[in-house]
Amino acid sequence: MANTEDRESSRQIGVLRQLVPFITPYKMMLFCALAALVLTAMVSLVMPLAVRRVVDNFNVADGALIDRYFGAAIGVAALLAVGTALRYYLVTRLGERVVADIRKAVFDRMIGMSPAYFERVMTGEIISRITTDTTLILSVIGSSVSVALRNMLILVGGIALMLLTSVKMALMVLWPIPVIVLPIVILGRRVRALSKENQDWVANSSASASEGLLAAQTVQAFTQEGASRRRFAEVTERSFVAARRRIGTRAVLTAVVIFIVFAGVVGFLWMGATDVRNGESTAGELLQFMIYAVMVAGAVGSLTEVWSELQRAAGATQRLSELLAASDSVTDPKEPRPAPTPARGVIEFDAVTFTYPSRPSVSALDNVSFRIEPGETVALVGPSGAGKSTVLQLLLRFYDPQTGTVTIDGTDLKSMSRNDFRQFIALVPQDPVIFADTARENIRFGRPGATDAEVEAAARASAAHDFLVALPDGYDSYVGERGVMLSGGQKQRIAIARAILRDSPILLLDEATSALDAESERAVQLAVDELAVDRTTIVVAHRLATVKKADRILVFENGRIVAQGTHESLVADGGLYARLARLQFTETAHAAE
Repeated sequence: MANTEDRESSRQIGVLRQLVPFITPYKMMLFCALAALVLTAMVSLVMPLAVRRVVDNFNVADGALIDRYFGAAIGVAALLAVGTALRYYLVTRLGERVVADIRKAVFDRMIGMSPAYFERVMTGEIISRITTDTTLILSVIGSSVSVALRNMLILVGGIALMLLTSVKMALMVLWPIPVIVLPIVILGRRVRALSKENQDWVANSSASASEGLLAAQTVQAFTQEGASRRRFAEVTERSFVAARRRIGTRAVLTAVVIFIVFAGVVGFLWMGATDVRNGESTAGELLQFMIYAVMVAGAVGSLTEVWSELQRAAGATQRLSELLAASDSVTDPKEPRPAPTPARGVIEFDAVTFTYPSRPSVSALDNVSFRIEPGETVALVGPSGAGKSTVLQLLLRFYDPQTGTVTIDGTDLKSMSRNDFRQFIALVPQDPVIFADTARENIRFGRPGATDAEVEAAARASAAHDFLVALPDGYDSYVGERGVMLSGGQKQRIAIARAILRDSPILLLDEATSALDAESERAVQLAVDELAVDRTTIVVAHRLATVKKADRILVFENGRIVAQGTHESLVADGGLYARLARLQFTETAHAAE
């Protein structure tokens, strides 16, 4: 059983090896840092020798010799200062550089993960790992490892010089070291486990805070501030409890080590004082040995603290490694086929069946087949949950169907790079995403290389120009996080302008005008109609008034296509579409009266 635990401990610390690929590019900086570290350790070990010479020769040496000794000591101190400063600069810079690379690597990995992954992992937890866990790694690379290596050199060098000075006193001082190892190993495992538990609860706390703050208006509207505070307080308190247990365990470890170390030091001092009184050694030797003993004791104590830091960093590294190694259900092929160029915009679903990972027992699409020709505008209508938006999710390859194929211009999406075929698609989502930037840059997100004139032309086409120029700084106005300074309709129009600017052969509109008033909807609808003339367009809509002009309407119910045709033919045929149309247009007529 002990061997199993030892392997587990070794494996946990071995996780730190996964940091090597991030450190390797900076070999020269690492080498210089190690050189400075060795220099400072050697200088530190030389100091007691100088002290011994001064003490033993103080009464017999002339003043000039004493002056030279102290002059040399000043020189050694200057060398130690420069070496320490250089070591600090290089090691800290290396740590900051490596952690920045890790953060970028984790973000690069996460930003490309499919939505299926985020059904299992909360965004707030990922943010916690990118911030809190990388801070722990920074502490280790930028400080703890350097301290550990320096103290290892001092420990080994100090023991060697202690043995050269006095074997008898050295044995008296060194006997506690094997005793110290036992509590370090036993309590170290406990610290590691508690550190990981603490970090998990910190991540949960961050996730809870992120979820609550992002939905602050809804929380306040439903007067659920108290419940949100209690949930956050609960996970934060559990984080504190785990941290308290970790701190307590580490405190016990520190107390045990310090007592054993200094008990040995007191014993050696008693023996050394006796030897000096009996003339068996000089005062200088005793002072030299005492300094080395203190240095060795300090090195051992420091190494125990560093070991605890390494345990915590191992847990953090493991959590970050899990993100970097996370498997995704949607991946690009190793040798992707080139996307058809120029894209014509032929879209085909062939016997597609799909269930969301979080709802495996419910089919979002059930054996769905249809074909959309280039330039055709097709509307998808039906009750909520019928599968309309799922069609767009599969067409963007956010998910892969369990059976069947989805193709663009006859090429299976799975055989192409996602970045390649997504260049052909412009999306206006039901909930428009607005970034914490200017209105101009939010529109330019659709095509980063667009000129200001092209951005403004897209805004005019989406009926956004008038309200944008009325903002305090016009197009350069900052719109706030998630566009909090804009109304729902204004955010939707910016999203439509973004899609217009992208100028892609395939246009996806997911309830694109749902947040607009009647006048804005009419203006945007005209722009969309003009935009859709030479583009393959799929319109998802609940409001049937926006799809009456579509070339074809596909009616979805329970994940299946139950009818298709033009607005007039579907109304004439009766069925689900006719019932929905009758309800909506009757309500509209009553509202108008």
